[in-house]
Parts: sequence; C-alpha cells; structure tokens
Amino acid sequence: MSYYLGIDGGGTKTYALLTDERGNVLGKGIGGNGNHQIDRGLAAQSIREAAEGALAEAGLRIHELSHTYFGLAGADREADYRILHPLVQELGFTRNYSINCDTMIGLRAGTGNPYGVALICGTGTNSAGRNPAGEHVQVGGFDYMYGDFGGGGSLNIEVFRSVIRAWDGREQPTVLTPLLLSFLGYDSVSDMFDDFQDHGKHVPVHAAKLLFEAAAEQDAVALDILTRQGVELGKAAVAVIRKLGMEQDAFDVVLAGSLLTRGDRGWIRGPIEQAVAAVAPHASVVTLATEPVVGAVWSAMEADGTAVSPEAYDKMRTFRDFEHIKQTTT
Repeated sequence: MSYYLGIDGGGTKTYALLTDERGNVLGKGIGGNGNHQIDRGLAAQSIREAAEGALAEAGLRIHELSHTYFGLAGADREADYRILHPLVQELGFTRNYSINCDTMIGLRAGTGNPYGVALICGTGTNSAGRNPAGEHVQVGGFDYMYGDFGGGGSLNIEVFRSVIRAWDGREQPTVLTPLLLSFLGYDSVSDMFDDFQDHGKHVPVHAAKLLFEAAAEQDAVALDILTRQGVELGKAAVAVIRKLGMEQDAFDVVLAGSLLTRGDRGWIRGPIEQAVAAVAPHASVVTLATEPVVGAVWSAMEADGTAVSPEAYDKMRTFRDFEHIKQTTT
C-alpha cells in the first residue's frame, strides 16, 4: 500500500491530509500560519503540528510515506526555496517530497486537466497557471508594494479605513460602521480610533468578512471594495493567460481561497469572469469545491509516478472535512 501526505500552508491555517492511493482519507491535521515570509519559526511549528496530527491519526510515520507534497504560501522565488527545503528537512522530510506554491495545489484540486489558471484570495492574493506544454507562470503574491491588492490581510484595512473616512467626512456613510464597531466591541468610532492610535492595535484579518455582510445590504462602499478586488484578480488572470499563450485554449480558471469560496456572491467573481471572457473565450471560471490540500495529495501521487485514479477523484473531489479539528498552534 502507498501513502501520500499533502500539506497546504496558508497565512492563517495549515492543513495536512493523508490518504492511500485509492483516495481513502487516513489522517488529518491542522496548524496555524504556514507562510515562512510571515514567521519562519511559526510556519515550521504549524507545518509540524499539522503533519504530526495527520500521521498520528493514520498510525503512520514519515518513513512510511511514499511522497509528501507541500503547497505553501510564500513559495514564490528561488530565495524562498533555499529557506523552505531546510525547513521541511528539519521536520524529518528528508526524501520523497516536493514543494510548490499554494496556488498550484489549488489549481490541481479544482480541475481535471493538468493545466489551467488558479486565482487565490485568502489572507493574501496570488495567481499562477500552467499551459498544455507544461510551462508555469506566477503573477503576484508579493503584497501591495509589489503590485497586489486585497486578500483578507489587506481588505481588513480597507474596512477599517472606510469606517474612519465615513466618520471624519471623507467617505459616504456605510453599513460597515456598525458592523465593525460590533465586531471589535466599541461604542463609537472615536473610541475605536483613539484606542487603536494609543495602543498600536492591528485590525483582525477576519474583519474582511464584514464586506460580504455589508454588500448583502447593498452598501455602496463595500460593493466598491469587492468590485475592485474582482477587477484586480481579473487583471492577474489575464496576465497569466497572455504570458502562457492560452488565449485560444479551453481550460479552467479555478477560484480558491476563503474570500472566493465561502463569502462571495458574485461581487468578486463577476469582474473576473468578464476579464477572462474578453481574452480567453473558451475558458471556464470555476469555484474550487474541495479543500486545496486535496490538490497537494493528488500532486504527491503524481510526483510518485502514480496516476490519480477515478476512484480517488470521486472520493476526494468534494472533501471539506476540517472544521471539527482543534487547532493547537498558538
């Protein structure tokens, strides 16, 4: 029997999933931040906890794994891989492992083709693709200063500053104001402003979800922010498509990340669909229906020379069973 471990390391959560070659789930694990660019030590701890949780549930040890595939946020450049290879080897993964950016495991989980484009909008944003010839391109994934916009780690700030701007008269009134005050536990914007200024506080990443609540009430400020997020992701998709010469190909553009798969009602997706249709009319925009870590497991199988069987596809293509696992990372 062959055993495969997939790791999905994001900016707030790290998931581990262990299966056999038939797609039977044997073990699951969860940790915190798995992005070394945020905190190398915490990323190593989170990856260890997630992997050990999956191995313990399966009753297996590292040396029994046929292949482990790490899909990690922050695995963007050669400089990152010079950090990440020693990191995973320190955790005991000294052979039969692969590392790639988390965008590519999202792509693998979301399409039956070996090529396509993936857009991630979770804590941060990223875009990447692979064409039928096997060429790979990544666009973005390096934060606002390097051309990106959005993700929960930026949209939370957009929520906060929009409330401040509405309070001081630079922005129209917005439903985000009572939502944010309730979320953070303040009676007034002035109290919130003073407390954040006086104590150097930071806006929680999850404040970004308030945009969806406000948009559902047709709040113009929230709708503008979400539309901009969609426009920016659409531009990234178009850049990937053009760089890979896929304008006339039929392929999937896979939407992954919590802001695209768990809250959006088309506010972000709509502009993406418009941008993609304009340059690649045969492409289809699809929302990832399973956890990206499933793509890491399938990639582990393929890296080991094992084709993903129809049985494994059927068993894992809608897997989302991580909600009940207790996170122990602090």
